[in-house]
Amino acid sequence: MQWLFSPEATLGSLFIATFLAATVVPLSSEATLFAVLRLHEDLFWPAIGVATLGNTLGGLSSYAIGRLIARGKPLRQVDRVRRHGAPILIFAWLPLVGDALCVAAGWLKLDWASVALWQGAGRFARYWLVAHGAMF
Repeated sequence: MQWLFSPEATLGSLFIATFLAATVVPLSSEATLFAVLRLHEDLFWPAIGVATLGNTLGGLSSYAIGRLIARGKPLRQVDRVRRHGAPILIFAWLPLVGDALCVAAGWLKLDWASVALWQGAGRFARYWLVAHGAMF
């Protein structure tokens, strides 16, 4: 039973939770990261990295959905993304709005690498702040 709380299992669970939280699944990736760091303080940087990667890849799944539905009716966020380009995706971590921004980026067929970079930057900043909060 102790393996369940091992650093490896904890990081794997964190990855799954943060990936799903970036989709329409209602999970709190911040609470998951906070709990992981309270349990394993020594995983500060690996946990931030895993959370950022999982959440960014989850956001890219929304981007892929946008690419698939590109023939449909334009989304409300499309104009915002069209106006600001990939840098607007630094806000992809925001609840509700973030998912729509990712889908809109896919709908507009923005370069996936730029989308991933800007999403990752915003998500990293958020997790860095949460991780610092967990350490106090």
